Order: sequence, then C-alpha cells, then structure tokens
Amino acid sequence: MLAKLMSFVLLGIVRFLTGSQARWYGCPPKAEQRIYFANHQSHADMVLIWAALPEELRSITRPIAAKDYWTKTPFRQWITTAVFNAVYVDRQATPARPPAPAATEPVGVIGAMATASADADTAMAGGPDPSPDMPPRTPTPEELRAALPESDPLAPLVRALASGDSIVIFPEGTRGHGDEPQSFKSGLFKLAQMFPQVVLVPAWINNVQRVMPKGEVVPVPILCSVTFGAPIQLEAGEERRPFLDRARRAVIALREV
Repeated sequence: MLAKLMSFVLLGIVRFLTGSQARWYGCPPKAEQRIYFANHQSHADMVLIWAALPEELRSITRPIAAKDYWTKTPFRQWITTAVFNAVYVDRQATPARPPAPAATEPVGVIGAMATASADADTAMAGGPDPSPDMPPRTPTPEELRAALPESDPLAPLVRALASGDSIVIFPEGTRGHGDEPQSFKSGLFKLAQMFPQVVLVPAWINNVQRVMPKGEVVPVPILCSVTFGAPIQLEAGEERRPFLDRARRAVIALREV
C-alpha cells in the first residue's frame, strides 16, 4: 500500500517538474515484451521513462538501475525496489569471458591422418561427405543464456527477460555529456541474441539533464519528453558493432522528430 501511494506521489512530482511527455512516433504503447534502449545523461533518466509510460506498461516494465548509486541510502534502495521494481546492475563488475573452446580435433600429422581416415569411413558408411570448410554452428539463444555466468553484469537483465518482463536499458553504460550518445556497449547486442522474440524499441530522452544536472540534488522544472521510435531487430548474421552503431543511429534520429 505504501509503495503504491509513493508511486502516485512520485508520478505527480515528476510530471509537475518535467511534463513527462511520451511521444509514440514509431510504435504504439503496446503491452508486449520489449527492451527500451535510450540515451543516458542523468540518473533521472530512469525515472522519466518510468513516468512517461502508461500505467499498463509501467506494471510490466523494469528499468535498469546502477546498484552503486541507487543503493547508497535505504530510501533510494526502497524506492527502486518497491516503486520502480528496478533491476540492479553492478557497474563495477567485469563481464566474464567465455571459456576457450576445448580442442576436439587431433593435431599433427598423426592426428590429420586419423581425421582423414575417420572421414573416409563416414563417407563409405553412407554418411555425409566430409566438409572441412563447414563454419562453426551458431549457438541457440537458449545455449547463450545457459552459458552466461551468474557473475556477468547482464545476468540480472537476462533473468528479468526470461521471466517475461520488459526492461529499460541505457547502452552507453555511463552518462554522456555531449549532444549525442556515446558509443553503445555490447550488452544490447547480447540481449538481442539471447531473446530474439523481444521487441527492441529505441527512445530519445530530451532535456532531462537540465532537470537534474550532474552533482545537483535539487531538480529544476524543465519541460521534458521521451520519444519512442520504430522497433529494430538483429538481422541474421549481423555483427556486433554494425548492429550497435545502427541502434545508436536509431536513437539519435529521434532527437529531431
């Protein structure tokens, strides 16, 4: 009951200070599982997107919160868990490297002879012809999720998505200070690989950095808006950096809408 009351109070304060205008430019506010990804210039970004979403989407959407900042005081921790239902991300953690693939083929002259002999036996037995140049099999989304260590910073986001929640992320990782977002980190790409069925919606947050500038504690009333764009998707065979650059351009394009 207290959390719900605080939710209404906070929603009123945020909308009074910022207007919290939601502009659905490229997609409707639909109750489907989504990853909203946006530019990041203030700790208030999370609050503004939360306030901009309609109630039916707020209840199924979990914003990402920096654990070191939002757990500094008991009140911050309570409001992010009880009101925002946020997913904490440890910004100090280092992404775990995948283990090196185990050697599965014999090496050396004797090993090459053994491999050739095995291939010949397979062909003679009516099996497929040997394909030495066959590319390695792409892991399935399920295999990628299972291989992610619990210590990886993405693990809490993966659990939230696996449970059916939508999430709000900031692919820059840290707050930017320029007119354009910084280069996107790899998290969005990995999540798109692990959850290909989840809709990826870009968003541009306007003016929020002027409401709560870095280092300030008293917000300033400024009209703000969140523009949601047309969904994108990870194309078959698309590499990490081209996808992240394309996602970043989709966010920047919404600035002029």
